[in-house]
Amino acid sequence: MPKKIKQLIKDLEQAGFKNRGGKGSHRNFVHSKVYKPITISGKTNDDAKKYQEKAVLNAIKESQK
Repeated sequence: MPKKIKQLIKDLEQAGFKNRGGKGSHRNFVHSKVYKPITISGKTNDDAKKYQEKAVLNAIKESQK
């Protein structure tokens, strides 16, 4: 079962990412140790896509280096 968008956001925030806003249903998260911002799109109760889950996981791993 896929995670919800709100869970991905919660995971990013717990890892130290900051929401710098976005347009519409898009949110951009930045971290001082991660080169590219992570964009999460969709309503908070929507199921996350596989590529979104993978991008969040990779970004969290990169932030811990």
